[in-house]
Amino acid sequence: MSQISDPTDRSRRLLCSGGLAFAAVQLTGCDVGPWASAEDQSMRRSNLPALSGATGWLNSPPLTSDGLKGKVVLADFWTYTCINWIRTLPYVRAWAEKYREHGLVVIGIHTPEFEFEKNVDNVRTAAKAMRVDYPIALDPDYSVWEAFSNHYWPAVYIADATGRIRHHQFGEGGYEDAERVIQQLLAEAGQLGVPGGLVSGQAEGVEVAADWDTLRSGETYVGYAQGTGFVSPETLATDQPRAYSAPTHLNLNTWALSGTWTVAASGIRSDAAGGRLSYRFQARDLHLVLGPSHKGATVRFRVTLDGQAPGDAHGVDIDAQGNGTVIQQRLYQLVRQPGVVSDRQFEVEFLDPGADVYVFTFG
Repeated sequence: MSQISDPTDRSRRLLCSGGLAFAAVQLTGCDVGPWASAEDQSMRRSNLPALSGATGWLNSPPLTSDGLKGKVVLADFWTYTCINWIRTLPYVRAWAEKYREHGLVVIGIHTPEFEFEKNVDNVRTAAKAMRVDYPIALDPDYSVWEAFSNHYWPAVYIADATGRIRHHQFGEGGYEDAERVIQQLLAEAGQLGVPGGLVSGQAEGVEVAADWDTLRSGETYVGYAQGTGFVSPETLATDQPRAYSAPTHLNLNTWALSGTWTVAASGIRSDAAGGRLSYRFQARDLHLVLGPSHKGATVRFRVTLDGQAPGDAHGVDIDAQGNGTVIQQRLYQLVRQPGVVSDRQFEVEFLDPGADVYVFTFG
């Protein structure tokens, strides 16, 4: 996956193309999917590809490209732990509701990044919690993803009533342009009384847009396949338990382990009570994708900022004292700083063994 050295550099974060197809590409973390390259980023199909590669559907019977002729179709590629997609959801959800009776069909194509996101029950639980009630195509084998020549989470493709793709949007942003395209294509399809104006995309909690002006930390994976910034003094042991310790000082955007951990390709596992994970960051929000190592287990944890309870800087998944519990495989918001944002030292201590940690994300 592509990385950028400065997540606030908008010239790197945005890539535009002409006409109706405005593309906002954040080349960081879960925005960029497998197999992306400078060459094939420009490969786009002109017609809505077949959806037959989906292995199942939620909220709908199976849909087909031919069966959708006459409708304006918005295809939204997502994976439920991706913070960048989560922050687009208020707009996609609002468009689905606003234009449903006027000929728009929104399809969420769930193509998983992590192995646990292939689990249908996990997707179903996430969709219910996130109020994703439009049709969902399950794409664990990347068949639909490849049919679209897609490389991004999130990615939106909008097709007109003839099935021709007229607009695509990669990454966050571009909401006004996308909604105007929806209105235009519905009008072209002969729909009368298409609502005007633009949705506000009202967001709460983790869905609130990032504070790009203060963001100095980029998405950071902790598994050895993609991990960067690890600074514990011990040599990393792959796929086996090892005791680690943290240095006395962390530089910005570095992280360390304390206690006994197993480092795997996609993430790390706390093998004993008291395992700690530290990260020095600068951002309003800090999230971790976490899960219990065993289905049905719960793992208690405690978060500190600069060695103290987070207080009013706590995220939605912990209290002011920093206490939280890992109960599902999902994204957890652990920090939301009010007021002035500066670099802070985050630490999470897992009070029980058996927590799987995959990636830090920020906002």
